[in-house]
Amino acid sequence: MALLGDPFRQFFLSPTIYRTSPGSTALLDWIESPTAHIFKVNVPGYSKNEIKVHVEDGNVLMVRAEGGKEEIAPGKEKEVVWHVAERKTLGKGDFSREIELPEDVKVDQIKAQVENGVLTVVVPKDTTPKPSKVRNINVTSKL
Repeated sequence: MALLGDPFRQFFLSPTIYRTSPGSTALLDWIESPTAHIFKVNVPGYSKNEIKVHVEDGNVLMVRAEGGKEEIAPGKEKEVVWHVAERKTLGKGDFSREIELPEDVKVDQIKAQVENGVLTVVVPKDTTPKPSKVRNINVTSKL
């Protein structure tokens, strides 16, 4: 279990939440190194112009792509009969993935690259120490 970690860890220890849109076919790997979080998303057939990566709500990494529509020459629509159309629905369709990022990242330094059908998003960690969120409360005998 050490390779993938405890599946219940996210509910108790980790501030990150992984979400996906229904029907998403984009498979994702999330790798954490000492200096960065690295996301690898399968995006076969998409050009870099069809893929959009951005951060919403301060810490939610959004990866979206819109699949191209099969083009038929103007005026030829009535001459063409589709018998099977699986690629559009199972392969290169629209998809969206959302990943809530941990607090220790530098969202202003995120980099993304697509190569050979794999989108790699590198999210650097912020290694500067954060002030403690623990606050001592003085206990008195009267409120």
